[in-house]
Amino acid sequence: MRLQLATAVLATALTTTIQAFSFIPSSPHRSLTRPPSTRTHRHELVMKDEAPGSKFSLSSLFSSDSTNKSALRGTTAATLEPHPSARAHINPLNALYPPKRRALEVAAATGGGDEMSRPLPFHPQVVSGVLENGFSYVFLPNRSPPGRFEAHLQVFSGSADELEPQQGIAHLTEHVAYMGSRKRERLFGTGSQTNAYTDFHHTVFYAACPTYTPVRGGQGSHMLPMALDALCDVMEARCEPSRIEKERQAVLSEMTMVNTIEYRVECQILSTLHRENRLAKRFPIGKESLIQSWQQDDVKTWHRTHYRPDNVLLYVVGDLEPEYVERMVREKFGHLTAEKQASEIKIPELKREASALADAVVGETIKQAQSWHYPPVRHDFCVVDGVKDILEASDQLLKKEVADGEEHIPYDIHLQKPYSLDDKVQFLKEAELTPGKKIRPHIFKHELLQNFSFHLFAKRPVVPINNMAAFRHNLARRVCLAALQIRLNVNGRSDDPAFTFVEFNQLDSAREGCAVCSLDMTAESNRWEEAVIKSISEIRKLGLYGVTAGEMERYASAVLTDAEQLAAQGDMISHGDQLSYLMETVANGHTFMSPEQSYVVTERALSTLTLEEVNKAAAELCSHITGLKDGEVSANGVVAVVACTPKSADANPDSALDDEKLCNAIRKACTVDVEPVEDVVVPHTLVTAEELEEAMKTYPPKWEAGQFTDGTPNTPADRITRPFTLRRLSNGIRVGIAQNTAESQRGHLRLVAPGGRDAEKRLGFKEGSLAVGARAMQEGGSFGQFTREQVELFAVDHLIMVEINCDEEALVMDFVFPTTNVGNTGYGDEKQMGITGTESVLQIVREILIDFNWEDDALGRSKTSYRSAHESMGKSLEGKSTEMIMNNLTGGDKRFLSIDSKTIDAVTLEDAKNAVMSQLIPSELEITVAGDFVVQDVLDMILQYIGTVPPHTNSQYKVKDAPKQFGDVPALQLPGRHLDLELEDSDPRAVAYVAGAAPNEWGFLADGSTVAKRVSEADKRASDYDKQRRAHPLFGNAALALISEIANRRLFSTVRERKQLTYDANFSLTSFKRMKGGWFLVTVTASKEKAQAALEACKETLQALRTTNPISPDNLESAKRKSFRGTDDCSLSYRCML
Repeated sequence: MRLQLATAVLATALTTTIQAFSFIPSSPHRSLTRPPSTRTHRHELVMKDEAPGSKFSLSSLFSSDSTNKSALRGTTAATLEPHPSARAHINPLNALYPPKRRALEVAAATGGGDEMSRPLPFHPQVVSGVLENGFSYVFLPNRSPPGRFEAHLQVFSGSADELEPQQGIAHLTEHVAYMGSRKRERLFGTGSQTNAYTDFHHTVFYAACPTYTPVRGGQGSHMLPMALDALCDVMEARCEPSRIEKERQAVLSEMTMVNTIEYRVECQILSTLHRENRLAKRFPIGKESLIQSWQQDDVKTWHRTHYRPDNVLLYVVGDLEPEYVERMVREKFGHLTAEKQASEIKIPELKREASALADAVVGETIKQAQSWHYPPVRHDFCVVDGVKDILEASDQLLKKEVADGEEHIPYDIHLQKPYSLDDKVQFLKEAELTPGKKIRPHIFKHELLQNFSFHLFAKRPVVPINNMAAFRHNLARRVCLAALQIRLNVNGRSDDPAFTFVEFNQLDSAREGCAVCSLDMTAESNRWEEAVIKSISEIRKLGLYGVTAGEMERYASAVLTDAEQLAAQGDMISHGDQLSYLMETVANGHTFMSPEQSYVVTERALSTLTLEEVNKAAAELCSHITGLKDGEVSANGVVAVVACTPKSADANPDSALDDEKLCNAIRKACTVDVEPVEDVVVPHTLVTAEELEEAMKTYPPKWEAGQFTDGTPNTPADRITRPFTLRRLSNGIRVGIAQNTAESQRGHLRLVAPGGRDAEKRLGFKEGSLAVGARAMQEGGSFGQFTREQVELFAVDHLIMVEINCDEEALVMDFVFPTTNVGNTGYGDEKQMGITGTESVLQIVREILIDFNWEDDALGRSKTSYRSAHESMGKSLEGKSTEMIMNNLTGGDKRFLSIDSKTIDAVTLEDAKNAVMSQLIPSELEITVAGDFVVQDVLDMILQYIGTVPPHTNSQYKVKDAPKQFGDVPALQLPGRHLDLELEDSDPRAVAYVAGAAPNEWGFLADGSTVAKRVSEADKRASDYDKQRRAHPLFGNAALALISEIANRRLFSTVRERKQLTYDANFSLTSFKRMKGGWFLVTVTASKEKAQAALEACKETLQALRTTNPISPDNLESAKRKSFRGTDDCSLSYRCML
């Protein structure tokens, strides 16, 4: 295959370089009834590792890549001495610490005390232990996927443990320790993935490997010893000067890469929220001036101080035997000692300072008081009096030392004094909202911000969930949060919503050492006050009046269904998901239960949970907001508030947002009278039995054989085939169905209407009408006699998630749903069963096709969304530069460009309706369903609900004599061009790209030729077997996947490792399925000074693949192993089958 190098782009915002590009952005679904149990941040940063596509949020920002490392074992110290930072501390296993676990298990078995205080059961298969040197470990056997395991080594030191001259050294040491390990290199080519990340509270190194080394025709040796060798190598890193220099350049490049406006907003939020402790001044990325200066002794001093056996925890999850794992852990890690590490700490002043910090950590932080996983901090918790008394009695509230009436800090562990490297921002100022009611306001203004955002926080202690009382309280809080979020969503989709996004949640955060209750909201800048008042009023309403009986029944049922589905998955839960849950549970001191145990406990708890208990939880949850009103009982502590708003040089100073105006808006919101909500009548079914019976008589459905135009034999209409059953309904709708039990009791339906933005151009619709119309359909949801709110609550009752998108090629509707009976009421013998999630989804699909109500307000929300996205793109370096690339690659073809505000405004409701409905003609539709169900049962339901859709449905919208052939990707204009872009920004950043022509996902180029044909023409000696396999429809797809993997490895080894020009260089391809042709894109991050050199190095690397350094057999085999591993993981998901 010949790739055409055509376009090179260098974009800068004053000075440095950043990566971020996606041809087709994705929006992951998020269940409101199953909130994540740990706090994460919305602004995700895509970091390169050995598995492209892995996502890291601010909670795991700084990642080492998987490609190269060197090692050291042992030291040459003649004299061993006590470690300066080693102190007696609580074991990081928490509830899984063997003595504590045995005591809890005995208490549970004897049945002493009442049920509320009885300990929860432990997962029967989890194994934990502590070696004689203090090294702790946990192992969980898991068989999904079989033949693989993951090992994660967690070092309990992160950026919050850094001394003043060490800011950023935890992250740099992570890079040096793992990237410099030759033992990690031994994992390359085995289908393994390795990486690492650093955060406030820890540094984590991991290896995901096959159980045995891959060997052709057989089984190789055990991989666990190799993986543990690589992780042990981290504990004994040499910290060689050459590796330090390489990783210094990578970290400096990464520093500019992460510095997006979203990252800056997160920093402002966290600095305000945690101003009373170290987190406000110890971000993992560190200080550039310090990173530039460190030498070997600096890095080694940090490493030897913190990488000690008592300060780590090893997690292993996978297809392994417990006895073997424990034996290998003892063998690989048993020789480590803190004294050996102490002998190599070379900087006396840092040694003394680290010792003083260690004394303070065990004396006055929640790290020692509650969990060794937490950062060494204290918090200004915001809790009500009763809770405060309980916490003080159990030493969970750390008291400030006071002398002579003033706070006395013998060692400034919480960094309350000013330091020379501090940012010059005062985040600790407080304002009195009403007498005795304090908030900590902060306003962040920036020219790159597009909309107003509002963030209101209260910090609370993490309450370990170890008994039934704590478990019930957590369930009650989940019911409250689910009810409130749906209320907020409904308000956000009203006729004239005040906000564009709003979320209220409380999550335990090990990285911050507390539970954070947060209100996050965005709105148009000119409506910020209205949005603040509306969102706060809704929370006050929940706090004052609680949930309704109907809401409790609805969301308690949803919680139970979630637990039931998780239990049904059993040993089919992936290693990664199991490990994430295990790490989070252990960190916060909760009891780690199996999914089956959790379901039993959940059902028992919900069967007796009362509305009074739920509403008590609601009052406690919202107490920091309801208490802000003058005269109301308030929670003890400070409420933190951050507002982020666009900065404009032309703004009238009198109208600019300031602390006083923000406080006045909050004060006003607290005085608004609120009334309790009333229950909405939610239908149990959207299509009655009588309606369905009449449809069956009027339009009798039948199955017809699947027909193909590429020579594939027709598929039978009366027989189930494996792995896919392909048929056509008599109304013309094509149906594909596959059973996949990997995700128990879950299914995914995708409806595809080929056309997309290509159809706007080809069929003569107004530009943007299909895209805006698709979003309007997502924003709407009223069917026939049912209101949007009724339909939305019907979807909530049946745990259905819906997403409707329009891309360049198709209108796509995705539905994720449970395959069991949902919308049930009652428990045990009193349970009343609802219809299945599968049946519910098919009813929704039917109603969308035949009885969808188009609404002006939904179109308005769609336009607001698109307008905001386009305007934000113009303020984003990545967005603006990639738009410029696409404009040049396509010759300004509107199908591939962002929709501008003028075009959006011109779309009317009639335009949107005509465009979208013209695509929903039965004969043009494809429906694919995959999931854990009986295929025949689903076929019968599809025949009833979808087969009875009249064949002439929406025919009035069909464009007559319209061309059916898709347009192709525009031909690339040669010769290539160099483009430059500058965008004003207060912080220097840059991004560089190389882009050019490539095939589509199936290997078709824009001129109609194929990858297979090009390869065959070049290979004159091809055998008949070669010709046969190249004729396979997936040959081009597989070949392109391998080329992408090889190109990424070459770019990393050349541009980062050998030339040290960047933190990351990434090769990607577009994934068009119907249009012929596409593009490749290389994204490279570097400093401004190195950006051009990095760009040239990327071009040279791609050229070398075709000329001087072609793909070798070893390159190909390694890429195949990586692709096979990805295929194994993908086979576990029904989504991949679509």
